[in-house]
Amino acid sequence: MISGTILALLAVYVLFQFLKAIRLVPQQEAYIVERLGNYHKTLEAGFHALVPFIDRVRYKQDLREQAIPVEPQDCFTKDNVRVRVDGVIYLSVTDPVNASYGVTDYRQAAIQLAQTTTRSVIGRMELDTTFQERALISSKVVDVLSEVEQTWGMKVHRYEIKNIDTPRTVQKAMERQMTAERERRATVARSEGREESSINDAEGEKQELINESEGEREKRINEAEGRAEEIKAIADATAEAIEQVARAVNTPGGEEAVKLQLAEQYLHALARLGRKENQILLPTDLTRYDRIIDGLALDDFKVEAITEAQGDGAPGALSGDDEAADSESANPDRESEG
Repeated sequence: MISGTILALLAVYVLFQFLKAIRLVPQQEAYIVERLGNYHKTLEAGFHALVPFIDRVRYKQDLREQAIPVEPQDCFTKDNVRVRVDGVIYLSVTDPVNASYGVTDYRQAAIQLAQTTTRSVIGRMELDTTFQERALISSKVVDVLSEVEQTWGMKVHRYEIKNIDTPRTVQKAMERQMTAERERRATVARSEGREESSINDAEGEKQELINESEGEREKRINEAEGRAEEIKAIADATAEAIEQVARAVNTPGGEEAVKLQLAEQYLHALARLGRKENQILLPTDLTRYDRIIDGLALDDFKVEAITEAQGDGAPGALSGDDEAADSESANPDRESEG
């Protein structure tokens, strides 16, 4: 009875081993087969039959890209500020054999190497730089991991930093610094705006003065040209009038007409000069009237103004002494005007 049970169990075990020797490998996976403890072959996607009791699947490797989180760790910057950094590694298995035998656990090994590299890179940076150079940190980690890709049978595609956390005191200091920087920028922007406004106002005033000066210059030029045209027109008219007078003098009776006009102008001049109150106008010698008219004794013509006599003399009349002097004159034809 007992031997029958043992045989039955043995038969079940053998059947199980035969069934276990049949393998169906899914897509994007690879099975590492060992024969008697040594590496035998790699099973790719599909149906495979192994030798029972001799071959066995030792490792199963996923060939798809994997996102492996990197736990937060404390790092110190160049200016001795403690920060906590975490990230994500994106990698995939390219060589299942090396991934199985090259390292105990390639995932954990990649995480450890990424953490140590991150600490080293951040230790050479100041706090402000770490926030600005995330891409640099990621590229450094990828470069270091790429050195062990062949040994570990994997390919690191990228490394992304998720968070860079600082202590609360540092955050408050950074907030105050950011506020001060914003205020500084606002002050600079306002000053630049006032400067540009002043420059624009000055340029506007300058242009206005230039326009006014140009307008004044054009005005003076136009006025000067107008006066020049006026003077030219008067000169042309005067020249034409003189030519006409000269032609008239040369005609018969022209000279007598000129003398008559000069006599008329002479009398009008005497009348204008005698219009002032309390003045008497006398020509020097009326006997030389013809010579004065002919223009031969114009230098001898003189007008004497005798003021009104004070005392007994009436306004506009000659005094007694003046009458005596006039009676003694050699010219009996001398007249007086009052």
